[in-house]
Amino acid sequence: MQALRLVGGTALLTFILDQITKIWVVHVLDLATRQHIDVFPPFLTFRMAWNYGVNFGLLAGEAPATRWILISVALGIVLFVLVWMRRDPPSTPGLIAAGLLIGGAIGNVVDRVLYGAVADFLNMSCCGFDNPFAFNVADVAIFVGALGLVLFPGHKKGA
Repeated sequence: MQALRLVGGTALLTFILDQITKIWVVHVLDLATRQHIDVFPPFLTFRMAWNYGVNFGLLAGEAPATRWILISVALGIVLFVLVWMRRDPPSTPGLIAAGLLIGGAIGNVVDRVLYGAVADFLNMSCCGFDNPFAFNVADVAIFVGALGLVLFPGHKKGA
């Protein structure tokens, strides 16, 4: 039960941080209209990008079917991770990783439901490389969470 609380708490904090940053940048700073804000150029800029697909715009399509398929896939992944955590709970870092992945996935699902696409706005470039892609807090959480689940798997041994 304590493990589920850690996963749930981490997921909730991740979701809240993701949604607060999106509301602040997209609506309060009005990035949706401005499209670009220099924060600490070239290292950090806010660039508005509505992502209708998965990472880097793959499988992008504004068709309602694509939107609902991606929502279903994300929710399926969340369910899979929850079942996995319950059957074979990992150590504390693995539980935190699961919470990051779940919170990030739900954050992006909420975007798809509300806007029809995921609000991406973080853009980082360096050293003469101009990165054309934008991402958000949920994307970082999903990546770190997936990596953490690989590095800190459950306790079961062998097959």
